[in-house]
Amino acid sequence: MHFSDLPHGRALVDPHGPALADDDGALDNAALLTRTETAAAVLAAHGVGAGDVVAVLLPNRADLIVALFAAWRLGAAVTPINPVLGDAEARYQLTDAGARIVVTDAGRELGVAALTPAALTGEEGAALPARRPRPDSDLALLIYTSGTTGNPKGVMLTHANLDAMTASFAEWFELGTEDHSLLVLPLFHANGIVLGTLTPLRAGGRVTITGRFSRDRFFDDVERVRPTYFSAVPAIYALLSTLPEDVRPDTSSLRFGVCGAAPMPVEAIERFEERFGITIVEGYGLSETTTASTINPLHGLRKPGTVGLPLPGQRVEVVDEEGRPLPAGERGEVVISGPVVMAGYLGRPEETARTIVDGRLRTGDIGCFDEDGYLRIVDRIKDMIIRGGENVYPKEIENALYAHPDVHEAAVVGRPDDVLGEVPVAFVSLVPGSSASAPELSAHAARLLARFKQPEVIEIVAEIPKNPVGKIDKPALRRLVGERL
Repeated sequence: MHFSDLPHGRALVDPHGPALADDDGALDNAALLTRTETAAAVLAAHGVGAGDVVAVLLPNRADLIVALFAAWRLGAAVTPINPVLGDAEARYQLTDAGARIVVTDAGRELGVAALTPAALTGEEGAALPARRPRPDSDLALLIYTSGTTGNPKGVMLTHANLDAMTASFAEWFELGTEDHSLLVLPLFHANGIVLGTLTPLRAGGRVTITGRFSRDRFFDDVERVRPTYFSAVPAIYALLSTLPEDVRPDTSSLRFGVCGAAPMPVEAIERFEERFGITIVEGYGLSETTTASTINPLHGLRKPGTVGLPLPGQRVEVVDEEGRPLPAGERGEVVISGPVVMAGYLGRPEETARTIVDGRLRTGDIGCFDEDGYLRIVDRIKDMIIRGGENVYPKEIENALYAHPDVHEAAVVGRPDDVLGEVPVAFVSLVPGSSASAPELSAHAARLLARFKQPEVIEIVAEIPKNPVGKIDKPALRRLVGERL
């Protein structure tokens, strides 16, 4: 499907059914269509047409989704920009994406024509051009990578990519008209747009958008709006787990919670599920595969600590250095093929060719399948530490540290060593109120890990840095280690 048609289809079937809500109000299906058509007319009056790029630089709210559908109504693509970026960073994305216009709140001068969300609702626009949607070739989204190495790259996702991904999600999670997504992830990222918003809307359900995530507000929202699911990252689950023990919210409306972006320790999953009564399903994917490629099932065997089974319509393999598939139990690079694989990196044909080889997307992740076909992500290829010729996977060390009850978060990076080449260094933040020491954590790790895997240094910090998507920021930790050297 072409997602420019979604507001019209929903309004036709159920005009007064709920569609979108945020802290400022709610839109039913008819109102969503009206807002979309009005905003599209305003964009058209400002010269936006098929093949153009509209940038949206807004915090999480319904205005952002309206701008998304309005741009698609004209055949334009959208590049969502993280609203906390500095002006120079935002200008880089605007320039790289070739944005014709940016929808943003008043007060930011970014070098391209700008419209406020209010302008998209209160101005008479031009007559809308006839639509000739082409799902296979029409670009829908330009999602920018977090830029951990070099400048961020624009991941080109088509309407066909979104069609395949949302259909896969809807089938896997059995989503329907009664489902209600509580959106807490940022809308400048694929997960928030695709799983948190487009999938439930396509399935006939609804979306409630929260503003910036707040630990102390989250369960109040759950009890107030009664969602059926949400998607989050391990950092959010970790924060919720620090709530006072007497916080026991009513979570009976929730069918499940999804955990993505990074592996979540098994112990942390079990503690969260037991305390809050919410089933957590871990998944795995990339912006380059339109959000996710494997997820643990809701029914049948669920294996915390793995990222589950391949989703419908996707082929996930673990291969050796020559690209040959490896049997269960052997570690190699995870590669993905299917209709969710991106069209490429915008303006970077050489990087695209290195990443998509023979139709398979090279993820850069090391993984292995178990005997039941469940995928386990071992680590990033670039994160692997080679200590005296031995491969050391930081994730294995982090999991050992997470097994200590006082550990809130853990991250391991390599530090150059004149003799061994590289040694692991661990950064740990503690559960509030705990008093574990670095020597205690070292002794704990020594009981679980072979000598060559044990961290050379464990540093206890107040907080481990995160990138804008909520992942632990290992490049920042590597820079910190480098500065100290």
